[in-house]
Amino acid sequence: MTDAFIIDDADLRNLLIQARTIAVIGASTNTFRDSNMIMQYLIKHGYEVIPVNPKYETVLERKCYPTLKSIGRQIDIADVFRRSEFMDETARDAVDAKARTLWMQLGIKNQEAARLAAESGLKVVMNRCIMVEHRRLVK
Repeated sequence: MTDAFIIDDADLRNLLIQARTIAVIGASTNTFRDSNMIMQYLIKHGYEVIPVNPKYETVLERKCYPTLKSIGRQIDIADVFRRSEFMDETARDAVDAKARTLWMQLGIKNQEAARLAAESGLKVVMNRCIMVEHRRLVK
């Protein structure tokens, strides 16, 4: 696999502008965790943010779901804060949930998960921070 799944700046900008619903997989109630800080940022910028983590009932006063598929409605971006070795399972969940985009946060790389998602029709962003990209391309 090459960098075929890395979307260029124009595609990233369009993706971020068109997205309305972002599920944050690996959401945390800990305000010092990146997932929590980025959820707050995304909410502040008008996205509907849905936390996903089987450990919690709520995160940032929002109902938290155990899986993407359990959300039961369209997800524009599945933003993942899980270690790379768990990405195969997460990619399958994103495919099953019919998410439009699988976004692996900065430091998360899994070529097999990226291939699975892309072959199932999802856009794939890997090893990029959604907040950094939003600040750079949209804000």
